[in-house]
Amino acid sequence: MLYKIEEQANVFKKLELLEFKDFSSFGKSANNLESLISSSILDVLFEEARLMPVLQGKQRQGGVNIYALNEIGELLLFSLKSASDGEDTVNQALRYMQDAGQWSYQKLEEKFIRHSQNETSLVQAHKEAFGLEHELEPEKMNNKQHLLIIGSAADQSLISHVDYWKKNGISIYFLPYRVYELAGENYFEFFALPHDQHKNPSDVKGVIFDTNRRWDENSIWSMIDNSRLEAYGDAKKFVHHIHVEDIVFFSHEWCGLIAAAKVKGQIKVLDSETLYRDVEFLTPIPNRKDNRMLAMPFSHVKLKTGKTFFWARTIKIPYLSKIEALELVEVLNNYLYRT
Repeated sequence: MLYKIEEQANVFKKLELLEFKDFSSFGKSANNLESLISSSILDVLFEEARLMPVLQGKQRQGGVNIYALNEIGELLLFSLKSASDGEDTVNQALRYMQDAGQWSYQKLEEKFIRHSQNETSLVQAHKEAFGLEHELEPEKMNNKQHLLIIGSAADQSLISHVDYWKKNGISIYFLPYRVYELAGENYFEFFALPHDQHKNPSDVKGVIFDTNRRWDENSIWSMIDNSRLEAYGDAKKFVHHIHVEDIVFFSHEWCGLIAAAKVKGQIKVLDSETLYRDVEFLTPIPNRKDNRMLAMPFSHVKLKTGKTFFWARTIKIPYLSKIEALELVEVLNNYLYRT
């Protein structure tokens, strides 16, 4: 909930509950809601959640919008409900959950390959995404399912339906949203399980950022030669997640961390497919004339930070605090200079 703080004589006196609305209050369609939330679930709303998307469903009443795996191979199903959906929405989503629970490993892998448009096996992609030492055994994939229903906080019928099934042993959760209209601007409030962990955008953070090597071997040199951080195509949106003074670590696939830099500039457009920010390097700058790329292995990053990262994104989550980032810069400098 959002409360206005009322102040008297320079003292905070009381809280006033603010009115919230549903998307229908703004004349927005169910498709508009689906598009807004689906495009933001794993990148914004669950910013630091370690979830690997397997399949994105088609928008339909009571359907499932996104299927994702967690580190231990459990399947999470996200279903969005708008005000125009019928009363049977939860029951329909449960039927999709039941259906997904009966997918064999082979069927789940087929769906993943079609969604990701590459031929990497599901267990191999899962291992790489979560930085696991060994692949998860296929029979351990999809042993358990969790249904997450996203809907308006004012939808009491939906809440009652979810509570009923939860009390009967179904792994189902209700994730409420609220929309506020303040001073002519619209605001979206959402609480992501388990603890709604998001860093304050004003705080300096450390970010491990992918160099795009899988798709373009030369993209790293565009960044290095021009002292900037670049992202391309669908991934260019991640440049908006990084701010001035943040510390970025260049993650070069199959190598490790090859450099660290401080973000100095605002977002700029190179072309229709590329966004970038200027940076100032804090470590030795890689040289394309060298016979090999100096890099600190990803295993060292995990060891030195004490964190397990989700590697299957342009931005490798979780983020680092400013202190953690500066410590990693020091470790990386020592490693690169020693090497």
